[in-house]
Amino acid sequence: MRDDPVKASRDAFLRRALLLALSVFLVTSASAQPSQQAPQASQPATSPTPAIPPSGEPVLEPRAIDILKASSSRLAAARTMSFTAVASYESPSRFGPPLIYTTRAAVTLQRPDKLAVITPGDGPATEFYYDGKTMVAFMPAENLVAVAEAPPTIDAALEAAYHSAAIYFPFSDVVVADPYADIAKGLELAFYIGQSRVIGGTKTDIVAYASHGVFVQMWIGAEDKLPRMARAVFRDDPLRLRHQVEFSSWKLGVAVPAGVFTSARAASAKPIPFASPDPTPMPAGGTPSKDK
Repeated sequence: MRDDPVKASRDAFLRRALLLALSVFLVTSASAQPSQQAPQASQPATSPTPAIPPSGEPVLEPRAIDILKASSSRLAAARTMSFTAVASYESPSRFGPPLIYTTRAAVTLQRPDKLAVITPGDGPATEFYYDGKTMVAFMPAENLVAVAEAPPTIDAALEAAYHSAAIYFPFSDVVVADPYADIAKGLELAFYIGQSRVIGGTKTDIVAYASHGVFVQMWIGAEDKLPRMARAVFRDDPLRLRHQVEFSSWKLGVAVPAGVFTSARAASAKPIPFASPDPTPMPAGGTPSKDK
């Protein structure tokens, strides 16, 4: 009997996701694609970055930069923050056209040294806790936990989690201490597109920028300066697969209930190494968005 290719493709994806999750805790994202080898494009792909003006000078529109800086300042000033992030990413199918997969995460942080990320699905459920001293990656369904010592800031902990265990969150750019500073280090392009009243249920300013080899289109609240959606394409991706994160339920400067950054259930789970499921070492220096 011939295998159903659609079912085989779906089952292969689920097996791969579970294997990665059991190995430790790999958060799929707009920047972390599945381990499947992507098929070669039939024709060479062009860069997703818009054309450079005839003068050869990069486009860095002040209005776009001002919007990015205002959003960064609003996020950086918040001592506490919580939001919901729904990440969608494309993955090549056996038939060629990409399929889209999604994850949803509830994020809570307290600057400078506390972060909790609860990801119930799609895919294996995961929980991540950081309290300024340790990082905990917990798989509640499998009752597995990985624990490691952690550096004293959220930024450093995110980088350590990525390089030591391939843990990456697609919303990392909005929780670091200075979001614009990370963008500015490799900023090649920035321009203003216009406004929308559709995304996020509010009026947003739409900007686009290219930094560290990633082209991003972003919707930012015109009044509150909070991100509502970001779409990204990696310049070196021959298939130009799209990655997207939608942000909602923003709460800034609100008291965080006790116990958010720890888990009693995780403390009693079966321990496994805090290590990458992929034997290939993670790139040294920089975040995933800079090294992919």
